[in-house]
Amino acid sequence: MKLHAVELPLGRSHAHPKTPKIVLLIIFGTLVLLTVIPIFYPLLGYPLYLLKNSPSNPSPTNDSQELKASIRISEGENCDIFSGEWVRNLDAPYYTNTTCWAIHEHQNCMKYGRPDTEFMKWKWKPDGCELPVFNPAQFLEIVRGKSLAFVGDSVGRNQMQSLICLLSRVEYPVDVSYTPDEKFKRWKYTTYDLTIAYFLTPHLVKSKEREANGPTQTGLFNLYLDEFDEQWTTQIEEFDYLIISGGHWFYRPSVFYENNQIVGCHFCLIENVADLTKFYGYRKAFRTAFRAINSLENFKGITILRTFAPPHFENGLWNQGGNCVRTKPFRSNETVLDGDNLEFYMIQMEQFRTAEREGRKKGKRYRLMDTTQATLLRPDGHPSRYGHWPHENVTLYNDCVHWCLPGPIDTWNDFLLQMLKMEGARSHQQRFYSGDRKIRFE
Repeated sequence: MKLHAVELPLGRSHAHPKTPKIVLLIIFGTLVLLTVIPIFYPLLGYPLYLLKNSPSNPSPTNDSQELKASIRISEGENCDIFSGEWVRNLDAPYYTNTTCWAIHEHQNCMKYGRPDTEFMKWKWKPDGCELPVFNPAQFLEIVRGKSLAFVGDSVGRNQMQSLICLLSRVEYPVDVSYTPDEKFKRWKYTTYDLTIAYFLTPHLVKSKEREANGPTQTGLFNLYLDEFDEQWTTQIEEFDYLIISGGHWFYRPSVFYENNQIVGCHFCLIENVADLTKFYGYRKAFRTAFRAINSLENFKGITILRTFAPPHFENGLWNQGGNCVRTKPFRSNETVLDGDNLEFYMIQMEQFRTAEREGRKKGKRYRLMDTTQATLLRPDGHPSRYGHWPHENVTLYNDCVHWCLPGPIDTWNDFLLQMLKMEGARSHQQRFYSGDRKIRFE
């Protein structure tokens, strides 16, 4: 999973009065293609290990040089922000469970007695560069007048609450939810005219609980793998950014429907129903979710896939006594992405590439937030038993799926801010070459 990003190559062009127009047009067109198409990996949606670094070229104008400087994450070579190591950061955390009310109870690790605090004092260091720590004022200015929606399971909500906490140093939002249902929340930052929303859709597609207990005492679910979950697909057309994620609910037993017929299941233990495994349902669910997005004629926003966040259960499965008791990050050479985690990740990448290719035909834009490697290295960041009181009866007694706040997934919003800065630079670059800046051919 070694990924390689490329910086924005800005070429220098010189127009000579006596050069034939056709030659200048060919040169200009080539520069545009070389400049705009292959650059911004994190925003194009392809795994960087499928791309090769391309050389940087000199900048054509002072304006473009200033643009490049404004988004550079470090001096020096091109950099993949998603590949690196965790390093100590004694300045963290930037909020606490007493200064931010947005932390979900089950991720409020300090409230429930977690004895160590070192897990909060790390930051992500990409190979070969620095990733800036989240700047709330800068974020709010970039998304002024915009809207952002998180679509997925409770780990997606975990990231949204991290974002609210990080922004709390500047402003708290107002609840403008259209329903009292906690599964669908909307928040408004009135000073910046920013809306942040959350749509809970654990399976991304239409689903319902078939049995309360099921084979593992955690429910048995019907998944309608070819049907949209209209509770979110009918609500997102107005949003400028859509952050979609999912995965962990597919571990639970489920029955798969297509064309209103049972086609198989995952660990449903129903007679004469084939077990197609959780990966079958996961692949089809993402395919349908992306198909839903591509079908929305009025959706003009950017879809960001936040990749799978590996859990860290050790010495047992999540429902068989597994726990996560480590107190510091792994180094990148101490663990590997394998097994179910690798399969979930590769399915996401496969479906993402297909959706991006099909969506491009309709003017849809897809970007990739590849958090998997950074998250894989943080077994110390989960609540474990510190997301509830000892006497409480909860489904995940040892929670090694969600993340303490403050904690490692605050870095996901460092990634998000950097991607938004690069997106702004990309838009500026496209305007620069599309006529906002006049270029004369003589």
